[in-house]
Amino acid sequence: MEAQNNGPSERASNGVIDGPTNPMVTPLLNDLYQFTMAYAYWKAGKHQERAVFDLYFRKNPFGGEYTVFSGLEECIRFIANFKLAEDEIDFIRQSLSTSCEEEFFDYLRGLDCSDVEVYAIPEGSVVFPKIPLLRVEGPIAAVQLLETPFVNLINFASLVSTNAARHRKVAGKSKTLLEFGLRRAQGPDGGVGASKYCYLGGFDATSNVAAGKLFGIPLRGTHSHAFVSSYMSLDEITDKSLRRKDGSSTCEDFVSLVQTWLSKIQLLNGVFGETNQSELAAFTSYALAFPDNFLALVDTYDVMRSGIPNFCAVALALGDLGYKAAGIRLDSGDLAYLSCQARKFFCSIENEFRVPGFGKLIITASNDLNEETLDALNKQGHEVDAFGIGTYLVTCYAQAALGVVFKLVEINNQPRIKLSEDVSKVSIPCKKRSYRLFGREGYPLVDIMTGENEPSPKVGERILCRHPFQESKRAYVVPQRVEELLKCYWPGKSGKTRETLPPLKEMRERCINQLEQMRPDHMRKLNPTPYKVSVSAKLYDFIHFLWLNEAPVGELQ
Repeated sequence: MEAQNNGPSERASNGVIDGPTNPMVTPLLNDLYQFTMAYAYWKAGKHQERAVFDLYFRKNPFGGEYTVFSGLEECIRFIANFKLAEDEIDFIRQSLSTSCEEEFFDYLRGLDCSDVEVYAIPEGSVVFPKIPLLRVEGPIAAVQLLETPFVNLINFASLVSTNAARHRKVAGKSKTLLEFGLRRAQGPDGGVGASKYCYLGGFDATSNVAAGKLFGIPLRGTHSHAFVSSYMSLDEITDKSLRRKDGSSTCEDFVSLVQTWLSKIQLLNGVFGETNQSELAAFTSYALAFPDNFLALVDTYDVMRSGIPNFCAVALALGDLGYKAAGIRLDSGDLAYLSCQARKFFCSIENEFRVPGFGKLIITASNDLNEETLDALNKQGHEVDAFGIGTYLVTCYAQAALGVVFKLVEINNQPRIKLSEDVSKVSIPCKKRSYRLFGREGYPLVDIMTGENEPSPKVGERILCRHPFQESKRAYVVPQRVEELLKCYWPGKSGKTRETLPPLKEMRERCINQLEQMRPDHMRKLNPTPYKVSVSAKLYDFIHFLWLNEAPVGELQ
């Protein structure tokens, strides 16, 4: 099944943006303290003051040095449809203190995001710590109510996309990656979201039918061990006929044709004895149902003594009628060894019976695979063409969360800073612009933040890039290409042109292309080189001026 451009975005007729994919994403998908702060702002008469917040993360996940940004589309769909229903306002009234004035709920009744602006890095981009993924501007009470939903929508999405991209990097471009995680995901919303963002991160297909319908992701799936073990014998197959692929005639007893081929295989070098006949019945029955896409799970009883010869007998019988079998799936055992043995046997069948292409049948492997397993298989040597990955992928087993934060950086045109004894938690103040600077070889060299009113970096002009907090870390860069990162996805009342939301397939292509653009040492699994994130010299000076100005001065007694 090919990818479709389902799902996202905007109705072409009038530009209206659909609501969030998950109907649970409403203004009440929030922390209580957002509403208590909104009331306190309103009570103090501050609720309309113009604020700027940055959404970013502090550290790349999974011990790596890159992250894939995902979740933006759902944020825009949320903000475009932000409106509190009357029953939601009633619930907020019940949840807040009885001292809250009724006029506040009138304010909530009329609240929307028409005066909010959202600037963001395009979804599917490779991103790095400290660089704002989103800059959100607007009345402070309204923007405060966006914090928790935005962090929720971006945190898992970016984490699972990055996890998928890391699995793709280890598996290699030539392998097919299948997301099989729905049954192990954290609930239905976690399962559907994981399917979407694994596809964005470079996976090829999913087993999740709901995600296939919602987002146009290609679907894959055949049968389980239950199907194989549900058969007892070939006598259970009542309709044994199968029409040739070209429709020219009908084989009235496909079962006998399969048995004939199995006898020939068993004579091949005298290797195989009797195979499991219930498994043969299941394979034959499945082939009768899906002759164009016969892929069998071969490890229910014994892979090499039963599963492989039974599969080959059915596949060869299909070949006699003009069909081409797809291949096998291995779900247990030594995947490297079994895949190599299966490939050898397929090649011997091709040579012995002169069946072109039989040696290249697809071998799919599953069974609790993860990044480390793929790496180990590559080092051992294997013949797997496709990997079905579930639990470790969709649950992001290696890391629970990305750690996205949402920090106030400016209010009423006054820059604000959040200080901490942990320097990594110090925020970078003021409204900023972000750029990616590329070197002569085409690789990104550094991301740099500047004050909003600073001149943009220019191609061929030397610019001093400084670490935000470490004085000695600095370097001059002469960029060969400059890319501004933040684009306007929700203009509010600014009158700026709004970027359209691309289909998922385009986000996936952006992700794959950007990962290929990165320097290999940033992408390697073991001890990757940290990518440089910097600020301009002017912004560096301002950060430290504000830091000294805001930090209390101690007194020694």
